[in-house]
Amino acid sequence: MTLTQVWGVLLILIICPLLGGLPLTGWIVYALKRRKLRDIGTGNIGVQAAFYHGGTLAGILAVLSEAGKGIAAVMLARAFFAPGDSVWEMLTRGLFHPAQVISPSATWELIALLALVMGRYWMGKGAGTTNVVWGFVFHDVRVAGLVFLIGGISFTILRERSAGRIAVLILFPLMLALLHPHEYDRIFVAISLAMLIGWIYKKIPDDLDLRPEAGQADSEKMFRFFRGDKAMISLDQQLDASKVGQKAATLSQLKHWGYSVPDGWVLPPGDDPVPLIESLQPSPTSPLVVRSSAIGEDSELASAAGQYETILNVTSREALQQAILRCQASYNLPSAVDYRQQRYLPEASMAVVIQKQVSGAFSGVAFSRDPILGHGDAVAIEALPGAASRVVSGKVTPEQYRVIVKNQENLQLPSSPTPNLEVVVEGEGDVPQKLIRQVAILARELENRYHGIPQDIEWSYDGETLWILQSRPITNLWPIWTRKIAAEVIPGLIRPLTWSINRPLTCGVWGEIFTLVLDKRVRGLDFNETATLHYSRAYFNATLLGQIFRRMGLPAESLEFLTRGAKFSKPPWRSTWQNVPGLLRLLRRELRLEKDFQRDYRRHFAPALAELRQSRPEIGRAATLPHSDPQAILERIDFILNLLKRATFYSILAPLSLALRQAILKVKDGELDAGQTPEVASLRSLRELANAARHLLSPSQLNNLESDRDFAPTLFARLAEIPDGESILQQFDEFLDNYGYLSDVGTDIAVPTWKEDPSPVRELFAQFVFNPPSIAENSDLQQRSATQKSQRKRQSSLQRRLDLKGRVTEVYSKLLAELRWNFIALEQIWLNTGVLKQAGDLFFVELSEIRRFIAEGNQTIAEELAQLVLQRRSQLEQDRQLETVPPVVYGNAPPAAMLRIGVSEASQQLQGIAASPGQVEGRVKVLRNLQALGEVDKNTILVVEYTDSGWAPLLARAGGLIAEVGGRLSHGAIVAREYNIPAVMDIHNATRLLRNGQQVRIDGTRGTVEIL
Repeated sequence: MTLTQVWGVLLILIICPLLGGLPLTGWIVYALKRRKLRDIGTGNIGVQAAFYHGGTLAGILAVLSEAGKGIAAVMLARAFFAPGDSVWEMLTRGLFHPAQVISPSATWELIALLALVMGRYWMGKGAGTTNVVWGFVFHDVRVAGLVFLIGGISFTILRERSAGRIAVLILFPLMLALLHPHEYDRIFVAISLAMLIGWIYKKIPDDLDLRPEAGQADSEKMFRFFRGDKAMISLDQQLDASKVGQKAATLSQLKHWGYSVPDGWVLPPGDDPVPLIESLQPSPTSPLVVRSSAIGEDSELASAAGQYETILNVTSREALQQAILRCQASYNLPSAVDYRQQRYLPEASMAVVIQKQVSGAFSGVAFSRDPILGHGDAVAIEALPGAASRVVSGKVTPEQYRVIVKNQENLQLPSSPTPNLEVVVEGEGDVPQKLIRQVAILARELENRYHGIPQDIEWSYDGETLWILQSRPITNLWPIWTRKIAAEVIPGLIRPLTWSINRPLTCGVWGEIFTLVLDKRVRGLDFNETATLHYSRAYFNATLLGQIFRRMGLPAESLEFLTRGAKFSKPPWRSTWQNVPGLLRLLRRELRLEKDFQRDYRRHFAPALAELRQSRPEIGRAATLPHSDPQAILERIDFILNLLKRATFYSILAPLSLALRQAILKVKDGELDAGQTPEVASLRSLRELANAARHLLSPSQLNNLESDRDFAPTLFARLAEIPDGESILQQFDEFLDNYGYLSDVGTDIAVPTWKEDPSPVRELFAQFVFNPPSIAENSDLQQRSATQKSQRKRQSSLQRRLDLKGRVTEVYSKLLAELRWNFIALEQIWLNTGVLKQAGDLFFVELSEIRRFIAEGNQTIAEELAQLVLQRRSQLEQDRQLETVPPVVYGNAPPAAMLRIGVSEASQQLQGIAASPGQVEGRVKVLRNLQALGEVDKNTILVVEYTDSGWAPLLARAGGLIAEVGGRLSHGAIVAREYNIPAVMDIHNATRLLRNGQQVRIDGTRGTVEIL
């Protein structure tokens, strides 16, 4: 290679990226329109953005400037690498084809374009498409001509820009390979250039996704052409919800899965409807239905039920055009705008779905889970003869059915057999029971399909086929909470103080672990919502965990694993590969877990525990007033909480590490010794002490003591009388010193420790004395010693992890015990000063409330605390009376009343349909239309004939709703549930039976109205 060519290489690798990064397009648009492309639209600085934001002139100048860059890059390479017999040629002949003399110019021209595109993307915020197109024309006009001819014809016919781009990226290296089959280096660089541009397309947003009508008017037609607006988008295609709305995307997915969905087409936002209208032939015998598919509609957070217009019985092209315009216009109706603002939905756009209209013999809606109960196996169905619109209109009271579906785990495919199903139908009417059963099974199938998220389904049966008209999440049954795992982590009834400490600790550490794996992909996830309390018991957020699992590349059935114990399948390799960097970060933390804990134990845990032991307040409810004041105790509590945060990380990761290693190494539990864990170590120590005590007693003494009904106190009294018994009692006290931090529920600081209440340990000690447990540990040790060397090595590695888990548990439990003992000291102070009334009251006060009281310390807060404690004690006792609690709860406010329905003592009671849970008292306001509104507030109970979507703003202000007709799935009921307003439907003649100003109590859970 000559010195000139060396300079050429340097100039290409330096000048071409700088040339690509030069923002000529941005300067042109700013000069003509005073608009900075970097700050508007997608932020791209490209030709498409120039046409969209700057108009035709700016776009043409942008094309010329970017084309000039591409041509200049090719000319630069050609100037330094003219054909000739050079070192480059000899190298290429040796490397690629010994008999072919190859010009280095052609290869370096493509390398120059490659460098130009890299600079265009990293510095100029553009894709570089125009640079490459015109550069390639100058590079090889034959290849460029063939690509433009084939690609242009395909795009004009198919009008699918995404497929068109991919086709061109494949075509130009393919055409080059066909015309120059032996120039391998040139082909290789062409493929690299195509792959780079394809990668850039995935990284930057597409300006063609912007709404054409919002851009410059003089360039709108061109913009629409390159968008591919004349494409016929069918529901048979896989559709993107971000572009055509969730409703259209869901219908296309259901068709792809094999479900019966009426044929249909989608008009994306901003597209010209004329080509689609001209392709369809609606008639009285083949009517169409026009429906909305707004961006953000039918989501988990907002159903938008009834907000946008649906037009039925479209029988001509003229009517179809008007129906499309009406549907699109409904997006900007005041009620729809108000709905989006109240639900904090972004202002986006609306696609329109046109479908063949089903002539329904029976139609209705189905909720795969009861929207009122919030748990259980019931499918709620409302149906009537005729079209589905009658059911959701709210103007007719439909037939009510409740279907219990059990053993539905195998429901996966529309054609799957369901031999183990138990289906029980409650309710009778004109709709055939067989059809109701089929609808219920369909509802559960779709719930399973959508990862366990309850579905709201609109359906119609024409006498032969059960058609799905839509499926969307039930908004008020989101998120899903599960007791699985949570019941094991923190079991039993949980008091507010325990929860106010455990929840932020646990959620925060899990958030750190998930962030370690997901990195930037944790955006939008609120880890504080990982857990909550229902019925004073812990529940985990299965919806949030399911989202996290899917982002981590775990299988789609992760949510079913949490809620129903389903088995995991292998995760897809693409998701796993995407998470490799994060998993490697987590693996590094796991590999140095033992070393990190040893470091933190030396630096933090051991010194802190020693310090806490020295300054520990006197333990016991009869203790005298501690010398410390509340502020000093609170400072010790904060000191312990900081240590607990560090310890919580190890308490979560150590068991996970142990479980993962044990699964990989395939070592059985019986081959490991759990003697380092506090619970096992304490029992072994107690058993050895009991054996020593047993040898001090004669058989007759043992028999006499065992016959005593209260033998534990008698045993301790007897040991105090015999010579060596005093040593046993002293060792027992030492045992309590060593293990007194343990309790029946180690994670609940409201539960007394053994040191405070040793009676359970004394009873256990007595049991060990009179009934020695069988010893099985030695057989495990013998088994381990007899195994092969490789197996012993695996066991040793795993044993260290088990020992680490034991040490972590010891530190964590000791810190919790110290925390409890400091809270007891604080409680004793407040008991002595009259702030609290009885022992245990403090555990009904949250940590933030304790801080506030210590900071302010006035009598008003003391009275507030007393009321809070009384209320929360009462609630805990109510929850304690529940015989069972549901393993899975749907929604944030499960109605406890459904678990313990009492008998009303009202003198006059009206019974209707429970439509939205909750109970409220207020004044009646009878409304027969939206004109005579008057004053409406949270003390107002609206009484109406029926509700429609237009009532949504009014319902947001009211305290409750009573309607003469309608069911749980009508628009009014759905809106009421979204606003958490109690609602009762189907109270016949309610507008006449109830009078303005009358005081009533409505129970939206039981469906009753009580006149007070």
